[in-house]
Amino acid sequence: MKLLVLTSRFPFPLEKGDKLRIYNQIKQLSKNHEITLITTSFSNVSTEQIRELYNYCKTIHIFKIGLVHQFINLCRSVFNGLPLQVGLFYRPKLKKQIHTLIADIKPDAIYCHLIRMSEYVKEIRGIPKTLDYMDIFSKGMQRRAERSGFGMRQAALWEYRRLLKYERAIFDCFDNKIMISEQDKTFIPHPNKNEIHVIENGVDTDIFHPLPTEKKYDLLFTGNMAYPPNIEAAVYAATKIMPLLHQQNPEINLLIAGINPSLSVRKLQSDKVAVLDNFLHIRDAFALSRINLAPMLTSIGLQNKILQAMAMKVPNICSSLANNAVKAIEGETILIADTPEQYVKKITTLLNDVKKAEQIAEAAYLFVVSHYNWASQNEKMEKFIFSGTPHK
Repeated sequence: MKLLVLTSRFPFPLEKGDKLRIYNQIKQLSKNHEITLITTSFSNVSTEQIRELYNYCKTIHIFKIGLVHQFINLCRSVFNGLPLQVGLFYRPKLKKQIHTLIADIKPDAIYCHLIRMSEYVKEIRGIPKTLDYMDIFSKGMQRRAERSGFGMRQAALWEYRRLLKYERAIFDCFDNKIMISEQDKTFIPHPNKNEIHVIENGVDTDIFHPLPTEKKYDLLFTGNMAYPPNIEAAVYAATKIMPLLHQQNPEINLLIAGINPSLSVRKLQSDKVAVLDNFLHIRDAFALSRINLAPMLTSIGLQNKILQAMAMKVPNICSSLANNAVKAIEGETILIADTPEQYVKKITTLLNDVKKAEQIAEAAYLFVVSHYNWASQNEKMEKFIFSGTPHK
């Protein structure tokens, strides 16, 4: 059957969580369906990137949104009521082009990845439509507001209110709705939120698996280092946890690994804190590290870094917030900490007790392989993505 997929970022390379999710969904769905990809992009997409997606897509349509149009889009959204997260990606002229493509393609179903693209297809009728909220932007913005200074707090609250209203309104424009976790599902402000299907992420164990590499770093924090929650967690690890650890053992070191490190992250570099963004593949950072940290203070969705560490048999210590979606068992497959002192205690335990660290890593590996498999998750999605009565 013909499936039209819309996404706000070109789904390759896999340096961000939303790209990782949609790439693996496309990969799985292409086994049984003919996929047309419509995507926006803020920059040029390389031939190599396009070639990778042509392994799974019949046709690809890329619409670049340059800096000038990004600015225009943001200005327009201030006045038209759209959240900035949606308005930044929305061009009325592009909407007409997409509707023309849909009329030509005649897809059997439409799959919209993130609310960022929902404006383009919300009025389409007669074709089953699925929206993947993935996670709840409004909740993430609310948490950011709670942790920001006055000026940023007011801006974040303004965007939070718009997102909350939009996430509720767009619900009724789609036949099927998807969420990445039960936790995020509870935050949708709609009376019929129980209709949402939870489709979790998986781990590609062909890529993320234990590697016989000598450990160079005691601790690891990884992610997109331009993303505010990751910046916040990296700063927390380096400035709150590491000084306490060094009171006990001044030789403990930390690797912060990920693309586009912000200036505040780069400033964390020291003789005991390495900030690196040049890994050929992020799995190499896991392979070099003894313990993975996920001290998330602002978190929505599912933390892929936790699942990837589990698949590579690297034990995790994370915040309660980060584990809410994963649902790993404290003391068996993961360790939980919510204060610097708790992190220090649990880090010290794992560094000093190699046998315990290995037990947790092994149990976590079995947990992630059995619960977070891309094929099984996407098979669940495939069962209903073409079903349902489309809007008339």
